[in-house]
Amino acid sequence: MTEIRTETVPLVDGSELRLTVAQPDGPVRGGVVVLHEARGVTDAVRRLVSGIAGDGWLTVAPHLYHRDGADELHASDEQVADQVRRLDGEQVMADTDTAFGWLVEHDVTPDRMGVIGFDLGGTVALLVAASRTLGAAVTVGGTGTTEPPSDSFPSLVSAAAEVTCPWLGIYGEPADGSEDPALEQLKDAADGAGVATNVVTYPGSGHRFDSESGSAEDAWQRMLNWFDSHLR
Repeated sequence: MTEIRTETVPLVDGSELRLTVAQPDGPVRGGVVVLHEARGVTDAVRRLVSGIAGDGWLTVAPHLYHRDGADELHASDEQVADQVRRLDGEQVMADTDTAFGWLVEHDVTPDRMGVIGFDLGGTVALLVAASRTLGAAVTVGGTGTTEPPSDSFPSLVSAAAEVTCPWLGIYGEPADGSEDPALEQLKDAADGAGVATNVVTYPGSGHRFDSESGSAEDAWQRMLNWFDSHLR
């Protein structure tokens, strides 16, 4: 897989944003910002950064917990949830903008920029798609569909109708095979956005898409195809 490295970017608030980045071995087709899961920049996130770069995209993952001096959280689910609740929405968006700025400095234009997020990052990716100009966005799982995940973030349903770029949502359905009403609301909201959107669900994967399930390979290919189609 493509090698990854970590760079540090100074911010105006005096802190430093760490970026995990990967450069394609061949020509750069464009750039993708990867927004990490609730536990931070885990080994799984690093593999994703490397894998996306292997498809020709200059890839960068901002460490959204850097103000707390954390890269990856080795903690209980309750402690992780508390970390997510304490995130400041404006700071998260500013860190994401810094990652996009890093791509600009490496000669990637906005129409060739994409964003993909997982879990917590999936939530942020949709909010980015609703408030920034870029080429495409992908959400894999995520929280806060109908209720805001924290006081500083809106719900995804309220943001979905405002997306300004092609957006793909990948989710798991309840394990009992029933439809998730929240996902149905999200689909309906995204349909009114006026841009290409698609919400794909995988039966039996639970309320969040399980990256370890047999559907992971299909979801991975859908994500790559989405960027292939819209980042030009």
